Amino acid sequence: MNVRPLGDKLIVRREEAATKTESGIFLPESAKDKPKTGKVIALGSGNLNKDTGEYLPFTVKKGDAVIFSSYAGTEIKIEGQEYLIMTEDDILGIID
Repeated sequence: MNVRPLGDKLIVRREEAATKTESGIFLPESAKDKPKTGKVIALGSGNLNKDTGEYLPFTVKKGDAVIFSSYAGTEIKIEGQEYLIMTEDDILGIID
C-alpha cells in the first residue's frame, strides 16, 4: 500500500458485506448493510503528548480485527480496494 496515515489516524479495510441471509436468501445491493467490522492495515505515529512531546502508542495494532461506529472515518479507494481512514476514538472494540 502506498498510503501512510499521519498522527493519530489509522487505515482499516472493511469486511465484505453479506450476499445472502442465514436462511439462504440472496440480498440485492440496495439491501446490504455495510459491515461495522474490519481489519487494521496501517497505523500513524500516534497521539502527540503536548506536555512531553512524545507520541502515545495506539491500543490497537496492525492486523487486529476491530468494531467501529457506523459513521466512522473517511472512505478512500486505493488500487480498486476500499479503505477507511479513522482515528482510534472511532474504534469501539477489538475482536479476539
